[in-house]
Amino acid sequence: MSTRTLAAVAVNAALVVAAALTLLPLAWMVSVSLMPAGEASSASRLLPSAPTLVHYRELFTRLDVARYALNSALLATGITALSLLLNSMAGYAFAKLRFAGRDAIFRTLLAALVIPGQLGMLPLFLLLKELGLVNTYAGVVIPGLASIFGIFLVRQHALSLPDSILDAARVDGASELRIYWSIALPSLRPILVTLGLFTFMGTWNDFLWPLIVLSDERMFTLPVALANLLGEHAQDAEIMMAGSVVTVLPMVVLFLALQRQYVAGVSGGVKG
Repeated sequence: MSTRTLAAVAVNAALVVAAALTLLPLAWMVSVSLMPAGEASSASRLLPSAPTLVHYRELFTRLDVARYALNSALLATGITALSLLLNSMAGYAFAKLRFAGRDAIFRTLLAALVIPGQLGMLPLFLLLKELGLVNTYAGVVIPGLASIFGIFLVRQHALSLPDSILDAARVDGASELRIYWSIALPSLRPILVTLGLFTFMGTWNDFLWPLIVLSDERMFTLPVALANLLGEHAQDAEIMMAGSVVTVLPMVVLFLALQRQYVAGVSGGVKG
């Protein structure tokens, strides 16, 4: 066996081990969610003795997890759609439009990336309070409408758009909005899918900001409701794992469905 073959086998074996170690906690989470009540804490088991869906039924009947999942889905979908529109417009403008202070503004935005987002939560909360947006979905949505990372990601991809095509469209009389909508957006589709996936997952999994802004339990998102569930059922590991599966499963399905576009966006979105 050649050295190159041995190296390939070693690399693939290492990748398999890494994948197994990564999937092991997820597999254990699913296994515990299917165990009868009390079995996870009373015995050291990896597999349920008698698989049951009773904990999932309890989540959706007695604990109304369906409402919280719907809240999360609506918020994540709305924020993702609006964020893609605004970030794509800003990223395209920074890449292809010429205006005074463009490079200076962009460098300032990049410098702000080093500031932790948690530092801005208090002033942002006070601002929303003055606007009367606390305990409203608008208060959750507005801060997520645009992000420096999203603008940067779209800009780097938009730099690869040929200027000759854009100039030809301008010569033909197309407005900048028409050029953006008909030429730029279709070309930016791979990176927008990637950014959309990032945004949707980040919003779906966000715990801290909805916890700060929302006080009405009926408006809670799934992560916030799951944290409250932990307080009420701290000893019920099985129902907690069932709640975790309900939270994680939509993201896994979404990623698997869009993984090809995600890889295309990542590989082509760092040019320039």
